[in-house]
Amino acid sequence: MSGPAGTGPFGIGRTCALAVAGGRDLTRVAARYDGLFPEKSFDAGLYGSLAMAGAFGSPWSTPEELRVINRASLLLFAVDRLIDEEADSQDQVTAVVAACLGGERAASPLAAFAADLRAELGASPAMEAAWQDQLERLLIAMSREWEWSRAEHGPGPDEYLANADSCGALFVAVSHWIRTGVAASPADLHRLRPAGEAVQRYLRLLNDVATRQRESGSGDVNVFTLGWEPDAVNDRMAGLAQEAAELIEPIRAAHPRAAEYLTWQIHYSAGFYGLSDFWAAS
Repeated sequence: MSGPAGTGPFGIGRTCALAVAGGRDLTRVAARYDGLFPEKSFDAGLYGSLAMAGAFGSPWSTPEELRVINRASLLLFAVDRLIDEEADSQDQVTAVVAACLGGERAASPLAAFAADLRAELGASPAMEAAWQDQLERLLIAMSREWEWSRAEHGPGPDEYLANADSCGALFVAVSHWIRTGVAASPADLHRLRPAGEAVQRYLRLLNDVATRQRESGSGDVNVFTLGWEPDAVNDRMAGLAQEAAELIEPIRAAHPRAAEYLTWQIHYSAGFYGLSDFWAAS
């Protein structure tokens, strides 16, 4: 990690303090939304690990600036659980999508959480619309994966990777960049998108590798349930990491913090998933 904010004993200590503050905030936030974050899935380790990823990815931030990235990650996990574990019909999946996009706080705890996150952004109308667009991409991709998991034939490799919005990495990044002013206009997001999407495709495969055993029993779609071999996955990941690095470099001058964040996500996530997973053990 470059820069004094995250290096040396002082910088590392400060970043750890950001993570502690973020984890405590998520614990308090989760308690506000009745039934949305059951303890069986959302334990203290999950809140702490989400906050740690946010803090180490942007160690120059303040606790207030990290609230959105942490809460966006938490929304992602809430939606993931509701669609993958709770939804038994297309109507239920559609209801989850509508709750997130509808903006009616009173409709459900999920709708309230999504509306509160939107308000926390403090974005201009144009940037709020861009955020809404990325949220919709996430929800459509998750819905598509739910359909694939119940279809007779799954997608091909390229189609699967093209749906990488389902992992939510770019939604979390876009939320963070809007809140912190890294992306001040839709044009900024347009410039950052190619690099962000390349990183997201890499993280989609990394997550599949890390959660292979758990998802093999749950029926979730991943590269291995689609018939990919480990060597092929490793080769594709290496290619995606190289592609991401090549796309990140040109944005570094104008958007150094976005470039640092994306680079960090690749390496941090590889290290984290080598030993752990975000979800609580069942």
